[in-house]
Amino acid sequence: MMRFLNSYARLPESFYQRIDPEPAAAPALIRLNHGLAARLELDLPDSDADLAAVFTGNRLLAGSEPIAQAYAGHQFGQFVAQLGDGRAHLLGEVENAAGERFDIQLKGSGRTKFSRGGDGRAPLGPVIREYVVSEAMHALGVPTTRALAMAATGQPVFREDELPGAVITRAASGFVRVGTFEYFAARRMEPELRLLADHVIERNHPAARDAENPYTALFESVCAAQAELMARWLCLGFVHGVMNTDNTAVSGETIDYGPCAFLDRYDTEAVFSSIDHLGRYAFNRQPTVMAWNLACLGGCLLPLLDPDEARARATGEAVLDRFIPTFTDRYRRELCRKIGLPPDDEGFALARRLLDLMRRSRADFTNAFRALCDAQTAPAPFTALFATSEEIAVWLDDWLTRLTQTGSAEAARAAMRSANPAYIPRNHRIEQAIQAAMAGDFTPTHRLIEVLAHPYEDQPENAEYAAPPRAGERVTQTFCGT
Repeated sequence: MMRFLNSYARLPESFYQRIDPEPAAAPALIRLNHGLAARLELDLPDSDADLAAVFTGNRLLAGSEPIAQAYAGHQFGQFVAQLGDGRAHLLGEVENAAGERFDIQLKGSGRTKFSRGGDGRAPLGPVIREYVVSEAMHALGVPTTRALAMAATGQPVFREDELPGAVITRAASGFVRVGTFEYFAARRMEPELRLLADHVIERNHPAARDAENPYTALFESVCAAQAELMARWLCLGFVHGVMNTDNTAVSGETIDYGPCAFLDRYDTEAVFSSIDHLGRYAFNRQPTVMAWNLACLGGCLLPLLDPDEARARATGEAVLDRFIPTFTDRYRRELCRKIGLPPDDEGFALARRLLDLMRRSRADFTNAFRALCDAQTAPAPFTALFATSEEIAVWLDDWLTRLTQTGSAEAARAAMRSANPAYIPRNHRIEQAIQAAMAGDFTPTHRLIEVLAHPYEDQPENAEYAAPPRAGERVTQTFCGT
């Protein structure tokens, strides 16, 4: 039996605004994630009409106490003291029989006091993108917010053009961001900062409770979670697009899929966001940007780390100094797993050599690693992806030699197939699904979601979803939708 706990709504009202979602004109359900709904043990109505009312905010579930959360943030390096949920409503926190807790939030559900002149709504396209990519990330094994449902509002939103509106309902272990800590730190609200840290420890980092200094342990835990997340992103070719501190969840989950994208051809400097003119959030800069974001978090936590400012800074810097080495270790392990080798110096060197060959050949990132899984017995599909035929042949010989030295070839193949997906949310496929949905056809959206639910499995009947974009299909820019 579902029950709302609403622990965030029990914090002081400086943390949020109590506000109901704005009614949608003509709600219509697009998709419900039945598997996630079952895990959450939600008491949902049976009819699509009633479900649409719930997932646009027209009808509240029993026990829900909607709020809009306050937070600040560094956006492209510039601090904004007040941001907050300008088009989102946290419905509350639920706990299932297994003791798992999830926050449930509507996004695109209307204005709040944090809207800053915006309409509080979301266009259909970004809602589809977030549903598709967040659920694909979950299937890929990446910590992420989840998509529970999407529903049309039956009313337009206006950006450059008039667009159909929609709402996405998402679930997460928490929606607290680095920017949430910045909100209170900027206002020197130390009691609230401590309450926030205690809340995050309870919800997301419970092991920190028993540490000598729980707040130091919290910072360490957040840094470790983000190091793991960055390694997973880079080894799947994921580009977040807007790694602002207000888009960095302290839970270690991927959050806010705006102008995100996956690499097709391997390009270390790939930028997709239409507003990232200087490449701040390029693919290869993501770990460094995360270190910067974590430095912002560390600065907020200083009053909690030690009453003496000098000692607090020394403590925070010591924690932060371990982030890049921790990321490098996680990245080494993940990258070596993709080529079936132990994460030793030789394996890591081979993996980096392969990445360099991929970069120079502009090889498809996902397909190259997937083809490598079978290259012991069928090398041609792998080597055909490279322009430098002699160099890739030499690399393949070196890899096969090392693979033979380190253990079972069949075990390596199985491990590689669990690390290298055949299917990712390719940008052109998402765009095709969005364009069809704008014309009223959601079949491509549903099919794409279903294919991506099993990314590591061979799906011969869906082989076209593994193909890179043809000429004219390649997506070079993605958009936030705010």
